Amino acid sequence: MTKVVFFLVPKLHLLDLAGPAQVFSTANDLGHNYDLYYVAEVGEITTAQGVPVKAQLDWPELGPADLIVVPGWRSPRLSPNTPIAARTKQALRTHHAAGGSVASVCSGADALGAAGLLDGRRYTTHHDLTDELAARYPKASIIRDVLYVVDDRVITSAGIASGIDLALHLVAIEHGAEAAALVARQMVVYARRNGDEQQESAMLRHRGHLSDVAHRVQDVIDIRYADRLLLADLARAAGVSERTLTRLFTTATGLTPLRYQQLLRLERAEHLIGHGATVEAAARAVGFEDARMLRRLRARPVAG
Repeated sequence: MTKVVFFLVPKLHLLDLAGPAQVFSTANDLGHNYDLYYVAEVGEITTAQGVPVKAQLDWPELGPADLIVVPGWRSPRLSPNTPIAARTKQALRTHHAAGGSVASVCSGADALGAAGLLDGRRYTTHHDLTDELAARYPKASIIRDVLYVVDDRVITSAGIASGIDLALHLVAIEHGAEAAALVARQMVVYARRNGDEQQESAMLRHRGHLSDVAHRVQDVIDIRYADRLLLADLARAAGVSERTLTRLFTTATGLTPLRYQQLLRLERAEHLIGHGATVEAAARAVGFEDARMLRRLRARPVAG
């Protein structure tokens, strides 16, 4: 069970909190174990939208696998003093020093900066705050116009809806891109992955459509990409003819089912090779009979 602690600051933006919380909650519903906590320095805070939110005062015991998230608060301009106490700054530092991860949405990056966690690292925030934060934390490197940045277990996102992208990225890192794709589908959001590192998985890149037939077939391929999948079997799973499946799938994703499966195999093989596997071993692991097809796919320009 991964613990996710949301640290709540007065005047926080509801979507900064609710977006990531919904991602982890939906992942939990789909069988991935997340335990959510809401901690603040007072027992109840009022959000920027006027909704009161109750929080616990005591932090749960955290380990290296756990995450602290600081949602942003209303801040057309930052206040002179970051609205978190010294004990909260210490809690953030202690968790990160013990191997844990910390994340922020929007102006939540100011809390990480106040705790000293941005120094020497790359980060991002809402575009309205970049100049102020750059001046406030000159030892850090601000990255503009990206959705999120990951640097040594410090994960920062641009603001508001980008917290969803950040949380989907973290689910993908822990449970795989297919898990993040299913969470995004349940939430009916476009599963963007264009953070600073341009980690656009084919599983997520081709989910930005509303074709239920294509989604059902992608669910099968995502799980069984290393298997030999016949078009007839995929069509049967979707409840349509092979011709209809090919037409609907291509219209929705821009790829045939076979090409989509090949992209998944190629991406997984590249990951394995990047971690020391031989081309032959990677080819076998992703379902190719030998390495010749993998070498051909690697030599092609990346499409889709």
